[in-house]
Amino acid sequence: MTLQPRERRLLMVLPVALVVFGVIYFWSSEDAPKVVAPSVSSAATAEKRLAHLREIAATVPGKELILKKVSAELADREKSLIRADTAAQAQAQIVQILRRLASQEVPPLDIRSTDLGGITALGDSYGAANVSIQMDCRVDQLVNFLAAIGSLNELVSTSEIRINSTNPKEKTVNVRLTVAGVVPRKLVPEKKGGASF
Repeated sequence: MTLQPRERRLLMVLPVALVVFGVIYFWSSEDAPKVVAPSVSSAATAEKRLAHLREIAATVPGKELILKKVSAELADREKSLIRADTAAQAQAQIVQILRRLASQEVPPLDIRSTDLGGITALGDSYGAANVSIQMDCRVDQLVNFLAAIGSLNELVSTSEIRINSTNPKEKTVNVRLTVAGVVPRKLVPEKKGGASF
């Protein structure tokens, strides 16, 4: 491929033009004074803005009062959490609560076995410690036991119940009851990121 004379002249002039352009661009941009556009606000717009800011500032004390009330209510509700250093201690506290309720029934209920479940996440701030118990009792005792769980100060509730009839003449049933107690989030085990298949 051969170049035309016109194209050869352009190739010779191109490096010179680039050097001149670079010098003008970089040299003139450093020395040129920065031009700041004047603000076009009038007194009326400034007064409107000031009035708006005063309205926002007037709501701050009310919001602080609401924050204090909500914080106090949250602290009062969190008094009912199951407090423990470890998950096993939290589950042991739940077992003690259930044994205490069972001993208060007339005649006292006999908890035959306990099964400690896991600690699961309950929202972003709390966890649920799960405990399952198994016992034989009459239907009226079961109803009273469930009502006693519902009236506890601690944040404990029934999450699962299985009932099997054992003796229809005496109206006794075999019950497997799973109870969840609310615990702080720090007791919830961290999920390890692994490969899923």
